[in-house]
Amino acid sequence: MVVTGRLAAVAGLLALLVTFVVPSLPGVLIATAVLAAALLFDLGSVGGAGDLTLSRQPLTTVRLGRSTEVELVATNTGARTLHGTVWDDWPDSACAENRTHQLDLAPATLVRFRTTLTPAYRGDRVAGQVTVRLIGPLGLAGRQSRRTVAARVRALPPFRSERLLRSKVKRLQHLEGRNVANMRGQGSEFDSFREYVAGDDVRAIDWRATARATDVLVRTWRPERHRHMLMLLDTGRVSAGRVGAGTRLDASIEAALLLGGLAAAAGDSVDLLAYDREPRAEVRGISGKSLQLKLMHAMAGITPALVDTDSAALVRAAIQRTRRRSLVVWFTTLDGAAVAENLLPVLPTLAQRHRVLIVSVTDPEVADAAARRATRADLYPAAAAESVLAERALVQESLRRKGIAVVAAAPDRLPEALADEYLELKQSGTM
Repeated sequence: MVVTGRLAAVAGLLALLVTFVVPSLPGVLIATAVLAAALLFDLGSVGGAGDLTLSRQPLTTVRLGRSTEVELVATNTGARTLHGTVWDDWPDSACAENRTHQLDLAPATLVRFRTTLTPAYRGDRVAGQVTVRLIGPLGLAGRQSRRTVAARVRALPPFRSERLLRSKVKRLQHLEGRNVANMRGQGSEFDSFREYVAGDDVRAIDWRATARATDVLVRTWRPERHRHMLMLLDTGRVSAGRVGAGTRLDASIEAALLLGGLAAAAGDSVDLLAYDREPRAEVRGISGKSLQLKLMHAMAGITPALVDTDSAALVRAAIQRTRRRSLVVWFTTLDGAAVAENLLPVLPTLAQRHRVLIVSVTDPEVADAAARRATRADLYPAAAAESVLAERALVQESLRRKGIAVVAAAPDRLPEALADEYLELKQSGTM
């Protein structure tokens, strides 16, 4: 039973009545009886807790940085009007607003309560219990209970680079047959014949077709569709490093989403494996329009693990998942020590079977420090930054000599740089 503020006021008035008006013992008994009767009447008039049913959608999704409303449906299945308050409990990281709702519900009716959520970071937030306080008609007493109404809100990656997707898809369409270019290369598909013009590669001449025609004919090619791509997301401790406004992992997820959307438009199938010492998330065998949404849900709850990534186990897992030759896009770091200890010993095994592309997030503050030399205090940070940049350049060159492509850019530039590299691979016929 809940005793409200109104009851305290009534009790105070009765106390004054007993003290100054009816100071005799019978007066006290009368006042107590009146108060007890009021309480019993109010408590007996409160609707039963079982008369109120609560329901809502089990899962609500929202992009990080945006707000969404979670709807709680309250239905009165009893014969009495229900009065009271409903509190909808959510974790602090959900940044919930309008969690307290006033209840005034007639029999056989329902009401929809909406709580606004603005999650502070990616992943799932699980709703707490819903507290229901039903009050009698006099507002003197009531009943309070808690209900478990299962619900989650999932904060998906923000995917701010989605604005670039349309222009990249247009460029892809230009490459792959709507405006067919004369290209040769591993993995290209034959499109049609056309007449030879000065400057064409003589290796593109089809002599058999030329013998049947009056002109010299060359083959035109288009990038091969329905190829396979595997994205490897390093979720070890290096991915927890702060770069710009977020972590290395946040920037990698943003770039992976743009690449996945572009690959879906190209008709390629895409797998994703997030790994440190064990798989953290996985998407397999998805293509088409559903790919991007699958990737967003898979990567929504990934967080960096403060352990060193087992690169050998990651490569074994990648080889098990990709039997045919594929493009393997590995999101990791290009720090000299990490490359020497973790990448170089295992990359040859992976590169023998697949085309490998290393993607790394660079820290824009390092480049800024290398260029800032206005005062004497700037010289030491500039020298240290130059050393980091020189080491990174040596690492990239050593990887390129092994036939491994590298994309390294600041967080705001990485998605577009990776998309451009993918399109270059398509244009050259190597993807």
